[in-house]
Amino acid sequence: MLAQEYLRRILKARVYDVAQETPLDYAVHLSEKLDNKVLLKREDLQPVFSFKLRGAYNRMVHLTAEEKARGVITASAGNHAQGVALAASRLKCRAVICMPITAPSVKVEAVKRFGGKYVEVVQEGRSFTESANCAARLQRERNLVFVHPFNDPDVIAGQGTIAMEILHQYQPSDGDQIDAVFCAIGGGGLISGIATYIKSLYPGIQVIGVQTKDSCAMKKSLDAGHPVDLSQVGLFSDGTAVKAVGDETFRVCSEYVDDIVLVDSDEVCAAIKDIFDDTRSIVEPAGALGVAGAKAWARHNNITGKTLVAINSGANMNFERLRFVTERAAMGEEKEAMYAVTIPEERGSYRKFCHLIGDRAVTEFNYRISDKHVAQIFVGIQTKSPGDADNLLSLFTKAGLKSLNLTHDELTKLHIRHMVGGKSPLAVNERLFRFEFPEYPGALLRFLTTMNPDWNISLFHYRNNGSDYGRVLVGIQVPPEDDERFNKFLEKLGYPYVDESQNPVYKLFL
Repeated sequence: MLAQEYLRRILKARVYDVAQETPLDYAVHLSEKLDNKVLLKREDLQPVFSFKLRGAYNRMVHLTAEEKARGVITASAGNHAQGVALAASRLKCRAVICMPITAPSVKVEAVKRFGGKYVEVVQEGRSFTESANCAARLQRERNLVFVHPFNDPDVIAGQGTIAMEILHQYQPSDGDQIDAVFCAIGGGGLISGIATYIKSLYPGIQVIGVQTKDSCAMKKSLDAGHPVDLSQVGLFSDGTAVKAVGDETFRVCSEYVDDIVLVDSDEVCAAIKDIFDDTRSIVEPAGALGVAGAKAWARHNNITGKTLVAINSGANMNFERLRFVTERAAMGEEKEAMYAVTIPEERGSYRKFCHLIGDRAVTEFNYRISDKHVAQIFVGIQTKSPGDADNLLSLFTKAGLKSLNLTHDELTKLHIRHMVGGKSPLAVNERLFRFEFPEYPGALLRFLTTMNPDWNISLFHYRNNGSDYGRVLVGIQVPPEDDERFNKFLEKLGYPYVDESQNPVYKLFL
């Protein structure tokens, strides 16, 4: 489909029966921090707290009478499901919505509330992929119409109305035009609509996508020149955790998107805090990707004095996840660094260490005696500037102290900081793994029943972060002769994992 056809569809899109024109707010604190004018498009203020109702409603309002009589079906873990549910209620159209059993109850209840008597929620599967397979089966069995979350021209056109509003709301003075728009990418529906509209009217405005480093199917696809399927994706930004992009969204992005910026979870947490500081509102991780990308792009390219628009795409955040966000935001802002430091095991050594770091605040300190001569300490330190973390490493080296910067080590941030306790002489042949367990009853039991009873669990740490998947650290004692059987167990289990057995921090603290 040509850009002019998308422009026509966007201009004629039927979204305002359910959606509202959201504000384009000036972000005072962010603008000062970045030395750029930063504007926030507040899609988090929609009735379903996300932009998704635009595309869902625009697709469903174009159903023929025959299609509407048959009913629709979709698969979603959250925001798209709520958009379809609201559209079904307004249009009095039967909708079946397949959701994984790991979906948080707050999202499941929201779908039921928005859809009322017109919506049937089917919870099946432990992941979105398994729910999508359920939807495909039910679509065939019941002859339903599938409403795709992103790879559909009417869905794309519905999301494109956001760009129409932005260009209507921002009336630039001479020399003060919008320079770049930053938009989260999952499957690519949102940015496809925004890019086709903006590039049709103002081709000089850059349209820049933002993805997390561990969930970047569109970035990898554009780099490869064809759609690429990911075997697994990071789940922190669950709203953009898509393993495969659509063929239509890939085509549009390859033609109209200028660049894609990758950010990590810490940068996303820092962006959530930035948005809160300016608006006193909490957005979900995917909703903060636009701001995280704008910050990273401006910093990496030394951009100042420009006008940047970031899409706040959603606010369906579980309250329990805020603990994780607050823990990681300071590291995303490079205001905190974490270290493993070896100091002498003698009286007064901690006092000397505190003198060494000067007036920097200690944010965290963990220690357990494990050796007569040296002590391994885990310490978090408030840093003065982005380069201060390296300054501290140099300071430790000059003082004759061995140290490791652990600020970017996921094992440390997810587990080690909560469980420093010293080495165990009983942990013979121990291998250490980080798993992502789906948050549903029986997930741990499945792990234990699949595992060979001859292998002993020597370490276990789990901490709920309010997401669909829990992060679990497991030590398993596996004799060398069982390596092949153990690798088959990991493959059969099917949970995403990282082998941390050679991680230096494991050898220091556990």
